[in-house]
Amino acid sequence: MLFRGGRIFDGRQALAEGFAVLVDGARIARVAPQDAFAGYAGPVVDTTGCTLLPGLIDCHVHLCYTGSADPRATLQKMGTGQIVLTMLANAGRTLAGGVTAVRDCGGKDHLEFAVRDAIEQGTFRGPTIRAAGRMICMTGGHGNVLARVADGCDEVVKAVREQVHAGCDLVKIMATGGVMTPGVDPRDAHYSAAEITAGVHEAKRFRRRTASHAQGTQGILNAVRAGIDSIEHGIYMDEQCLEEMLAAGTFLVPTVAAVQNILRNADSGAIPPYAVEKARAVAERHRSSFRLYHRAGGRIAMGTDAGTPFNRHGENAQELAFMVEWGMTPAEALTAATTRGAELMGLEAAGVIADGMAADLLLVRGDPTAEIAAAADPLNHVAVYKNGTAYTPH
Repeated sequence: MLFRGGRIFDGRQALAEGFAVLVDGARIARVAPQDAFAGYAGPVVDTTGCTLLPGLIDCHVHLCYTGSADPRATLQKMGTGQIVLTMLANAGRTLAGGVTAVRDCGGKDHLEFAVRDAIEQGTFRGPTIRAAGRMICMTGGHGNVLARVADGCDEVVKAVREQVHAGCDLVKIMATGGVMTPGVDPRDAHYSAAEITAGVHEAKRFRRRTASHAQGTQGILNAVRAGIDSIEHGIYMDEQCLEEMLAAGTFLVPTVAAVQNILRNADSGAIPPYAVEKARAVAERHRSSFRLYHRAGGRIAMGTDAGTPFNRHGENAQELAFMVEWGMTPAEALTAATTRGAELMGLEAAGVIADGMAADLLLVRGDPTAEIAAAADPLNHVAVYKNGTAYTPH
């Protein structure tokens, strides 16, 4: 299948006019000037007026949550079978929304592992999934309803081993309080430096990547000093956090959509009041921290926290528009959602349109490097390709 006639954004930059992409099965066979394919007689996708880019990568979702006004309450009303079916439906919506890979940063009783494996085997359609399993938090910590609660270094190590034994791809440790848990303050460090260091080191001993929900300043520092791969949210980042994250090469996954969707729907009356109050309290710091890390050249990967209030699976691409609104160029936002996401997740064959890479592609109307809505608004999506197979977008 030959894509020709339109623009190409390869995950790092826009290619010169006149390039084409040849897909053979599940892989990209060749990227070259159109003239190199003279005599080609196979199927052709005319991309005139469109841009071909890598499938988007969302580094922070929760497939068990529905995007309802109170996701935790909704989940608690569901039985096991309903939860699994909901996850499968959310995965399908995500793929239809242009996202070909996700990191599930905390699920329900490891049910997401079965969903991950079924999609990988081709039984159901959906994006590539890398899953953390149960989040690890302290007693009373953020996400404690779903998390593996562990206190003290030995217990944290045991909790990590449990996730590894269950089949996790990464380990997520909750370094601070958060917006969506009642009775906790996002500014507070939860795990001590010793506890989070023990957990990160154990995860890395078993070659697992690591992520940390880290909103408060001290919690961010504790996670970075422990060697965490990514800071999720990073709301109260300061200059010290910035300096240490840059030195360590730590990724920031800002999840702008999470807080913004709460604020935009605050008057609905359906979101728990404590969550609205905390979202309003952190909003400006969230924005300034994002801008601080971006302007310093820090590594940023797109993540949405999809599943949180009014933050629906399938609408993940809206994060691109939020990141541009907060100061990124469209090309930088697209890179955060492709190349950077693949780097963070360890997807060596994804995130770039190049010879030999996976044929995970998104075709959109217009030029998203000039107007981000071409990629951020699913209505502009023409087709999504997962391993070379076309899926109908929204």
